Amino acid sequence: MEQALNWETFWWTTLGVFLTLSTFSFLYKDNPFYKFAEHLVVGVSAGYFVIILYYNGLRPNLLDHLFMSNTWTPRFDQLYYLLPLILGVLMWARFSKKWSWVSRYPIALYIGIATGIAIPLEMRNRVIQQVYGTVGQTGFDFAKPGFFGIPSGIWDVILVILVIASLVYFFFSKEHKGWFGGLAKLGIYTLMIGFGASFGYTVMARISLFIQRVQYIKSWWEMFT
Repeated sequence: MEQALNWETFWWTTLGVFLTLSTFSFLYKDNPFYKFAEHLVVGVSAGYFVIILYYNGLRPNLLDHLFMSNTWTPRFDQLYYLLPLILGVLMWARFSKKWSWVSRYPIALYIGIATGIAIPLEMRNRVIQQVYGTVGQTGFDFAKPGFFGIPSGIWDVILVILVIASLVYFFFSKEHKGWFGGLAKLGIYTLMIGFGASFGYTVMARISLFIQRVQYIKSWWEMFT
């Protein structure tokens, strides 16, 4: 039984196909269709994030503490929330040549707080967790089969050697000669393998996006068949 065409879905899908093809048209050269799609994405993204920031940040973290819920009736029990409001307003002084110096104080406070929060998180996620993943997860179990059927303990030894070699490459207080230079060269190869895997992963992710767009256009074309 032939299904009735949903015109609302059709027009929105057609718009998506038009914007997809307009974006792909940049592969030929810069043109008005690509400019239109580019500006539309930037404009919609900016509007979307403004709404997200309002409902997820400004309203629950500030306005709901200064005004009654769903009304603009002031609340007087949490007036200390006026301080972040004032600091936020002072940031807008950045657009004034005369008063731009005022914005330095809230920006300095913001950067200081953000740095204090970010440094422990970065140390935990990028240093401690990486060290734990390298050292803490190695069991040196030579009875347990691992990748390619080789005992996992051997892979653990290789992992530790490659990590040390990579660190040696960045040690510039000693000239890279002899066994030290050989270890540093092994570190270069390790880094190149890592960068290559990362680049390949990125390319595959982009190809997956391209395949998804082609399938989207195919689903639009099947509306006519």
